[in-house]
Amino acid sequence: MRKPSIGLSLEGLPAIGLFAFATLVFAAMGWWLFALVLLVVTCFVVNFFRDPERVAPEDLDAVVSPADGRVVKVDFAPDPISGQVRQVVCIFMNIFDVHVNRAPVEGSVEAIRYIPGKFFNASLDKASTDNERNILVMGRGADRFTIVQIAGLIARRIVCWTEHGDILRRGERFGLIKFGSRVDLYLPDGYAVKVYVGETVRAGETAIAVRK
Repeated sequence: MRKPSIGLSLEGLPAIGLFAFATLVFAAMGWWLFALVLLVVTCFVVNFFRDPERVAPEDLDAVVSPADGRVVKVDFAPDPISGQVRQVVCIFMNIFDVHVNRAPVEGSVEAIRYIPGKFFNASLDKASTDNERNILVMGRGADRFTIVQIAGLIARRIVCWTEHGDILRRGERFGLIKFGSRVDLYLPDGYAVKVYVGETVRAGETAIAVRK
């Protein structure tokens, strides 16, 4: 399990260092056009791997968003683990969003399952069932929350830092998906969704559901 960051995800440091070094090399050689292009790329990579601190809502029963991005779907669908039809909130992250994923509630990690798959556009419905994904089940009392990290058209690497048996705090970082992706959150019975399709949410901060 990862600890709080320094404002950047540790996963991005190698790439940031590589592009920054290449920028300096081309600048030292006087190849200013190449140096400028690489500087822009370096800034983009830094922006992508940013990892700001977040403050969770005061309401301890509030379920916070597991991802930054735009809500693309609020519906009922079969849970990928239990098969039970549950309410699901789907959040699409474009390449400019923070891509660190956070625990929606405080609880224990009861299951983790990685499923290989395709790389369709993550905003499409079929991404939930066809794309490469990582499924995390969290338990809070009698409630079970299923979080699905889904790779997208550009994102081709899912990172999960937590392990089975870990206890996560609400809003704690548990993973990331690189360069554009999606997270689906399946809610247990007894919760009311508080967000709508098209709304922008922030991981660990926006309350997306509350207990009825």
